[in-house]
Amino acid sequence: MAGKPTLAIDVGTGSVRSALVDASGTILAMSALQHEQIVPQFGWSEQRPDDWWRGVVRTIREVLDKVPHARTNIDAIAACGQMHGTVLVDDAGQTVRDTAPLWNDKRTVGYVTAFERANRPETYLGDCANPPTPAWPAFKLQWLRDTDPDAYNRTSVVLMPKDYINLKLSGEIAMDRTDGGASFLMDPRTGQWSDKMIDLLGLDRAKLAPLRNPLEILGYVTGKAAIETGLREGTPVLVGAGDYPAALLGSGASRPGVGSEVMGTSAIITAIAKRPLLDPAVCNVGTVEGNWGAFMLLESGGDAMRWARRAFHGKQLTYADIVEKAAEAPPGSERLFFLPYLAGERLGAHRNARAQFFGLGASHGIAHMHRAVLEGVAFAVKRHINVLDGISGEPLERIAASGGGAKTKLWMKIKASVYNLPILVPAEPESSIIGCAIMAATATGRFRNVEAAADAFVKYAEEVLPDPEWSGIYAPMQVFFERLYRHSQALYDDLDRLPHRR
Repeated sequence: MAGKPTLAIDVGTGSVRSALVDASGTILAMSALQHEQIVPQFGWSEQRPDDWWRGVVRTIREVLDKVPHARTNIDAIAACGQMHGTVLVDDAGQTVRDTAPLWNDKRTVGYVTAFERANRPETYLGDCANPPTPAWPAFKLQWLRDTDPDAYNRTSVVLMPKDYINLKLSGEIAMDRTDGGASFLMDPRTGQWSDKMIDLLGLDRAKLAPLRNPLEILGYVTGKAAIETGLREGTPVLVGAGDYPAALLGSGASRPGVGSEVMGTSAIITAIAKRPLLDPAVCNVGTVEGNWGAFMLLESGGDAMRWARRAFHGKQLTYADIVEKAAEAPPGSERLFFLPYLAGERLGAHRNARAQFFGLGASHGIAHMHRAVLEGVAFAVKRHINVLDGISGEPLERIAASGGGAKTKLWMKIKASVYNLPILVPAEPESSIIGCAIMAATATGRFRNVEAAADAFVKYAEEVLPDPEWSGIYAPMQVFFERLYRHSQALYDDLDRLPHRR
């Protein structure tokens, strides 16, 4: 074993994963256990914190069994977790509700709408760094305060998912500033809770956990946790971070000028900046190294390809078949455009946006339409990149890609050419696990800072460069796409007013 390993824990939406990572950043063993997502009614999404803990216990035991002598050699434990899941804990450290509303829970939409009606963005963006959305724990706490007052009143502290795991491991309570900054309640200028936002939302500051830096040692594995997990009592436990900031770090996005694109069902583009980018269309999350990740989300990234597979082929073709067909069309799809807003937009005045093909002519076939879908997603993400570059004044120089879409070579070449930026693909796709290992290696003194640890741990399997010919075709198309995007907005409300049969 090359040096002492660290233990990384990722409390995800679909599963808990634990991994032992050696001193060079190589995953020695990993175990995962799925857990249930509970949907009591439409738009709600919950999980049981005790299910997360059961998953942590089981997966830790499994990885310890896979690596000889690991139990006594673990240098430190670093956890990350799904963000915004709001866990209420009493003064004995027990949950006061069996379930916690998750990041994708929409029950608070009425509170968000009321807040937007009563407050202009310029009056609060500087105090919380984010536009309002149902994801934020602040609105979840409003809902819990009003609909479950008994649980709210018995709550001693509010934690995020990884914080609850840290409590079970160490007996200590804290929240890090990446989760805190994505709560709608933290002042980005001070890194402390914002009295203004807390008062504005009618919440109780006393219930908010102390905010600490992700790299600090929170505590040590207790005797009780050691018996349950098989870990050595006294093993250091870090404060840790949200899973998204951990993944940014683990993909090498830890300096201004470096971006990240998560190419999954959605497409999330993030620009690392020294301070939050304050705009009603941009969200901001604190990063592990102390910068900010300004991000914009396209609801239909990979989902646009999933739609095309269903709509055009009744799910009978594979995704590889669709990409192969798209490759038959020339770059630019002979001036056929696709606006990929199949599920509207996450933020802004046009959440009711729709998708469309534009420029369709008799010469176009299915290959052109499939390629236009891939190119349309790239144009939409490039629009987001232009917004972020314009606000920050520090244009992106390269992008680290992750997620399922990063495995599609044609799409990667299209995106690199549309963005006119190199795209790097990490050799290790488990970026959140690597991010946790980077945190642990830095906290134990093996590196002078997380940037140095990331340089040592993150390796890239591929660099996708822009094709100059394709970039020359795409640049004027991008300008036209932006005009088409703006002009289409005038029609969405009119479309919604048309009569239709449900």
